[in-house]
Amino acid sequence: MPGPLLEESSFATLFPKYRESYLREIWPLMNKSLEKHGIACQLDLVEGSMTVRTTRKTWDPYVILKARDLIKLLSRSVPFPQAVKILDDEVSCEVIKIGNIVSNKERFVKRRQRLLGPNGNTLKAIELLTECYIMIQGSTVSAMGPYSSLKDVRRIVEDCMNNVHPIYHIKELMIRKELAKDPKLANESWDRFLPRFKKRNIKQKKPKIGKKRKRELFPPEPMPSKVDLQLQSGEYFLKPDEKRARDEERKRQSEAEHRVKKQAEREQAFVAPKEKSSSSKAKQGKAEKEDKDRMEALKNKFKAQAQVREGKRTADDVSAYVVDA
Repeated sequence: MPGPLLEESSFATLFPKYRESYLREIWPLMNKSLEKHGIACQLDLVEGSMTVRTTRKTWDPYVILKARDLIKLLSRSVPFPQAVKILDDEVSCEVIKIGNIVSNKERFVKRRQRLLGPNGNTLKAIELLTECYIMIQGSTVSAMGPYSSLKDVRRIVEDCMNNVHPIYHIKELMIRKELAKDPKLANESWDRFLPRFKKRNIKQKKPKIGKKRKRELFPPEPMPSKVDLQLQSGEYFLKPDEKRARDEERKRQSEAEHRVKKQAEREQAFVAPKEKSSSSKAKQGKAEKEDKDRMEALKNKFKAQAQVREGKRTADDVSAYVVDA
């Protein structure tokens, strides 16, 4: 530009308390980086704010917007060596707010963790494919990189918070990267190569809702107290001696009932068991008879075998005697 800017422009942003010590350390480096572009910066630790503004040395009118993005990234926990790259013309940034997408806090934490993945592997894969730097902090996601890639990052982050896993977008980006290498497909549609994922609606068990009780106009009657029960039975009006005699009578009755019950239990042990029916006796006699017959048959068999052996032995003796003679 031939001369200084006509008007002074300034931007300010607040930062959380835990960033105060880090910002105090890197602020001299911040001043040094912005002085090259003719931008003044101020750190207010009382209010907890950072301010950037143009000076008479500012020659680039767009650099104030870059400085605004720089302080915004620093307030969202992006380290200074990375955040200062926003001053380059080819680098853009975007701060995506994810706090209002999911109302349930537990679900929000799970889906935010899904963006990181195990040991931060999912986040690294997204950074490699989009060539962007991504920082997840609290309820915001800060991204730095080429403008065209920031659109993909926003789409991945918003879909993840709307319960679409980042792995689907990672697969799609990998395929797009491979297709971009082929010059023949530059003017063709890539839809036939891209994967199409179907939504699976898993039926969840509906919580059982109990029947609602009808609200009565009047509250239920209170339980009668001990005095009320005594008034109903007439015991309240008895004299102490009569009450004592009544209690003793009740005690004697309960003891007599208990004694009768115990006596019945003792006599139960001397009750003769029920005799078996005639059919069971007949079956038992028949089984005994079959056992006896079986034993007799075995005895006769053994006797016959013994007689055969004895006859054989006598015949051998006679033949031996005849030969000797």
